[in-house]
Amino acid sequence: MQIPQLSIAYYGDDFTGSTDALEFLSRAGLQTMLFFEVPTKETLEQYTHLQAIGIAGRTRALGKEAMKEELETAFDALAKLQTKHVHYKVCSTFDSSPEIGNIGLVLELGLAQFKNQWTPILVAAPSLGRYAVFGNLFARMGIGSDGQIYRLDRHPSMSKHPVTPADEADLRLHLGRQTSVEIGLLDILQVEANNLAKAHTEQVSAGKKALFIDATNEDHLLTIGEFLEEKAQDQPHILFSIGSSGIEMALGSYWNQQGVFLPKNTWQPLIKVDALLVISGSCSPVTSAQIDWAKQHDFIEIIIDAPLITQEELSENILQSYINQAISYIENGKSVMIHTQGGSQESIPLSSEKLGTALGLIAKKVIESTHLTRLLIAGGDTSSYAARALEIEALEMIAPVVKGAPLCQVYSNNEAINGLEVNVKGGQVGAANYFGLVRGDLA
Repeated sequence: MQIPQLSIAYYGDDFTGSTDALEFLSRAGLQTMLFFEVPTKETLEQYTHLQAIGIAGRTRALGKEAMKEELETAFDALAKLQTKHVHYKVCSTFDSSPEIGNIGLVLELGLAQFKNQWTPILVAAPSLGRYAVFGNLFARMGIGSDGQIYRLDRHPSMSKHPVTPADEADLRLHLGRQTSVEIGLLDILQVEANNLAKAHTEQVSAGKKALFIDATNEDHLLTIGEFLEEKAQDQPHILFSIGSSGIEMALGSYWNQQGVFLPKNTWQPLIKVDALLVISGSCSPVTSAQIDWAKQHDFIEIIIDAPLITQEELSENILQSYINQAISYIENGKSVMIHTQGGSQESIPLSSEKLGTALGLIAKKVIESTHLTRLLIAGGDTSSYAARALEIEALEMIAPVVKGAPLCQVYSNNEAINGLEVNVKGGQVGAANYFGLVRGDLA
């Protein structure tokens, strides 16, 4: 058998962002699957229909040495795939710092592995409320909501992120703290004038090896998609890019315009379930508002002691008490949300790996012991660890919920987990009634 000819492969820096990119490729009509490890040749031979793949990584929450070890292996494997585009997918608020989730390191590793003269960086994602103007990033409060738009360093949530607080909205300055690579910009006026090719040539000739690209609307993304595809076709190597799901939106938009792929507009209905389980490691104000709404709409709240369960020696008895409570409520037809104290614990340094793993283990035991069919995972930093604890191996989109957070079907060797419906959302996603929406209250 042959491995599939892929149009794009991406590595997501966390689980939530990986399903975001999965959605926009699926909407554009590409047969796409999201894996948790780079699939082997033998694995891909089982899915010869695929036109795109993603890898749900966890580098957003890692230090530099761990990131380097993870990405050198992943990039080497991705470079061997039959594709013209490889994308390192980051959060649309460019979450990173020199110490954690360092995107500058990603840039350096990508330049070395893929042998490109330059790397395009597109962070804007207009349909998610993310806009880039003259290199500065603006973000709506709550993806899929009508929240106010803020410059990133003044955003009520992102400016106070517990791990990577945003104190600089100029993406060139922000990335410049993480790398010595020369950084340029294809600004909004050049995008508007469709003058990207000339501006790109001038800046690359001047030594710029990373070029941010501004965008504020869908027309801009179409222009950028054409530019990226032309650059990918013009060179002998895979075109490596960094950015939000704006990369998938841009390329998908251009491929649809050219008739390479036909957009998919029909999905299975979001049927209401008797009970929904929510596990949340998110401390964002957006998620806190959703928890408050859910408490008033028939969701049962189970608050976990996050500092205790992230200690070095975790007692199984501690998790078991949460598991037993959740099972009891779900068996009586109640929806349950298991979460930390939220804002009151923001100042306490917690291990994303330990918290995410604990939440995932709780969810797995609950699912194995009940007839639960749908799970919601909230929290970008913790989601990748929760998914691995749940023994999720791959998934594909089955229905939209809000843009950037689709409902997916799980593939797993664990019989209880295989076929599970899962929705994964970052801390900035959704209006106040989001948990009810995922439960199917509006179906």
